[in-house]
Amino acid sequence: MKKAKKRLITQRQAAEELELSVRQVQRLLEGLKQRGDKAIVHGLRGQPSNRRIAERIEQEAVKILSAPVYAGFGPTLAAEYLEKKHGIEVSKETVRRWMMGAKLWCGKRAQVKAVHTWRPRRSRLGELVQWDTSEHDWLEGRGEKLYLIAMMDDATSRLLARFVRHDSVAENMKLLWRYLEKYGRPLAFYMDRASMFRTTGKRKREEPGVDQDPAEMPATQIVRALQELGVASISAYSPQAKGRVERNFGTAQDRLVKGMRVAGVKTMEEANQYLEQEYLAWWEGAMTVEAENPDDAHRPLEKSHHLAASLSHVETRQVRSDYTLRWGGKLYQIERRAVTPGLRGAAVRVELRLDGSLAVRWGNRYLPTEECMEAAKSKGSQPPKMARRRGVPRRGSDWDKNFDLKKGPKIWQAAQLSGGRPEEAIG
Repeated sequence: MKKAKKRLITQRQAAEELELSVRQVQRLLEGLKQRGDKAIVHGLRGQPSNRRIAERIEQEAVKILSAPVYAGFGPTLAAEYLEKKHGIEVSKETVRRWMMGAKLWCGKRAQVKAVHTWRPRRSRLGELVQWDTSEHDWLEGRGEKLYLIAMMDDATSRLLARFVRHDSVAENMKLLWRYLEKYGRPLAFYMDRASMFRTTGKRKREEPGVDQDPAEMPATQIVRALQELGVASISAYSPQAKGRVERNFGTAQDRLVKGMRVAGVKTMEEANQYLEQEYLAWWEGAMTVEAENPDDAHRPLEKSHHLAASLSHVETRQVRSDYTLRWGGKLYQIERRAVTPGLRGAAVRVELRLDGSLAVRWGNRYLPTEECMEAAKSKGSQPPKMARRRGVPRRGSDWDKNFDLKKGPKIWQAAQLSGGRPEEAIG
């Protein structure tokens, strides 16, 4: 501007260099003549913005976030709840500044973490589903202990989850049943090496340096069910291998726990209702992504697939000669109308269903059974005890204790002592 004032360059050249209009350059030159170098400074510098949020709104927001129910909330989650619950719409950075000023949040300096190469996502929906359970104080002491079972698609991060009281085979099978009915059969499930997913054989400790191949162990009930349904199972060797579902648990232990605290959730039923209506709905809209390939790899259930039969506890029993079998310490009788040649002594499949019912299958046919009482053994069927002969000492008796044959009396002397005649004793 001083060059243009001294006419070393034209006003147009000054405008091009400052990326301003010629008219604005003319105004600035006029201001330089009247007010000096201060004319270059913007007139609103140092004054509050016209779009500044009122101080009373800031005070109200800080008062809300200071309540115990919002303890531990981060700026992002706090901004969402201020808008959704209290109608205060501000950016997360503004909330961050408010919370740091009120000492409700402490900014952390970014740390350089070890670089971990992530496995790329699968290309299609349903190619791989990660399956895991998280144990956490989900209700923060307001109710019973709960477990969160989750199934997450690797390609899209689509999530299906459920709160349960026990991390058991039956509860995991119930969620698997729900997944199969809702989405179909994926190509594979990716789970950890817990005992319900993988049977680990015990081996004796061998000499150092001697490696042996582990013996092939029978499949667990869940893996057997997946095999019957035509779904592969893959075991992960580390939590990082199934990192997507693990990171979901990290998010849930922060956002879901605090959301249930604000909602006053105290029971498992209320927790599952909040999970379905609030958390999973938010996850579907904010955290899922589009798959690289739009095709769906899920396959529908076929007529040969029987979910109640596959998703049950299955064992093998042998039919006894009276067409009965044992299960769980009880005796079950196969009905007479179901008896056919070859059934006696045959191995049958016994299925303990998730609803508690029992089904017995032989080949492709289910056999009707009913619980029966075992006949008590009669006393007469036991072999009679043999009477002990009179005069014969009992086994273990001490009648001959301290007896010495050499120091004892002669036979004729013993006969006299007993009252017999000597000639009879000698004869």
